[in-house]
Amino acid sequence: MSIEIANESGVEVDEADLAALARHVLDDLRMHPLAELSVLLVDRATMSDLHERWMGEPGPTDVLAFPMDELRPPPPGSSRGDQGGGAELDEDPALLGDVVLCPAVAADQAAQAEHELRDELELLCTHGILHLLGYDHAEAAEKAAMFGLQDELLRSWRSARDQDPRPDAAPSGPDAAPSGPDAAAPPDERG
Repeated sequence: MSIEIANESGVEVDEADLAALARHVLDDLRMHPLAELSVLLVDRATMSDLHERWMGEPGPTDVLAFPMDELRPPPPGSSRGDQGGGAELDEDPALLGDVVLCPAVAADQAAQAEHELRDELELLCTHGILHLLGYDHAEAAEKAAMFGLQDELLRSWRSARDQDPRPDAAPSGPDAAPSGPDAAAPPDERG
């Protein structure tokens, strides 16, 4: 699995932590082992431009997701390489897409929620990945499913991270903590 983090925001962020979180989420969802994900951290001006261009809304937002290939987690009980069609493991890497985060907006939200920026960025990164996989929250049932899975993934991530005796350790790998579900969608934002 390839996870690329690019911080162009001017805000100091633990990029290794975000990469480990993304790996944890994708592993828990049993995504294809050759999947590729890009996480881009940008400043307010860049996020404002992207938000207006792709969503038609003014001002910066916290997270945007730009899916590439239409991938879905494999059905429960199937292998990681099975993307629902029973096909052999594809040797070409699958591009999940890009998650774009704005740490400055995330910092504002973290202050309002009275938690750390790290926690807010983990929430937003997880949220963006779920959007890449087709989860949405436009309808009440979709919102309940997406936010429930998001909470479960974050809970398992933080539990595994907090249990590791190394100060900067982050869980990764398929045994980090099991989870589930289904999903691929257009540019979207946390809302």
